[in-house]
Amino acid sequence: MDYTKQELLEAGRQIESTVHKLREALKTLEGKEERARYKSQITLAGRRIEAFTIALSLIEREIENCE
Repeated sequence: MDYTKQELLEAGRQIESTVHKLREALKTLEGKEERARYKSQITLAGRRIEAFTIALSLIEREIENCE
């Protein structure tokens, strides 16, 4: 499916916002006293950050191809 440059830029902005929020949540979880209790949430947040980072790279590649 083809997307416009504007759609790709907006998708990138939304993902960047989500990654920022995830990183803040991850800092909070890692700062908890009983960190082991939050291990699954920490792992999930880390994996989501990684997945969104990959998505951002792919979006940036598509934007370059639009130009």
